[in-house]
Amino acid sequence: MSRTEGVPAAGDRRVRRTHAALRGALIRLAEDRELSQISVADVAGQAGVSRSTFYDHYRDVHELAEAACTGMIDELVDVMTALGGDPATGDPLGSLQTFFAALAEHASLYRSLLGPQGSARVIDHIRRRMAAAALQRSTGKSTATPDDPHNVPAAFVAGAIVGVAADWLQRDCAHTPSEMAKLTWPILSVCHFDAHPSAPRPRP
Repeated sequence: MSRTEGVPAAGDRRVRRTHAALRGALIRLAEDRELSQISVADVAGQAGVSRSTFYDHYRDVHELAEAACTGMIDELVDVMTALGGDPATGDPLGSLQTFFAALAEHASLYRSLLGPQGSARVIDHIRRRMAAAALQRSTGKSTATPDDPHNVPAAFVAGAIVGVAADWLQRDCAHTPSEMAKLTWPILSVCHFDAHPSAPRPRP
């Protein structure tokens, strides 16, 4: 979590402006170099703030990157339905393409955080948001009891999307976002979410 000791409440406009400036600076810097090559001084200089101001809000560049990525993922999921149905058209391919395009736009940053030495916090955040969205689309429920059987396919799909995205980023986005959507959707569409799943058919 970002540091808040000794600074105004998180809702304060100055804090929000500083957070936005620092996150924007990191995103710009990450377009040209890997996260491991970006220092606190780099980010502070790009954002036009002092290093002490940076440390008032974040422990290090990695924590800032986690905050930036989870924030962007939240914004992305908020304009998608689960499995990516486009709000205007209901087209799952369109939403999946939007998802992969958003990752590609900041590929270096996401590659660092979703890779082998990445952030468990960001990976878990994406997985949980995607699972909740999948559950919402399939059952209309924003939350479920721990023993709800729909949790299993929702978690399966969410984990699959994160895994595919991480692999794609590690391969330098070898396919376009449109191609990734077309390759991914047939696999995901097999996981039908039925509010009243039928009993398994007996073996002949």
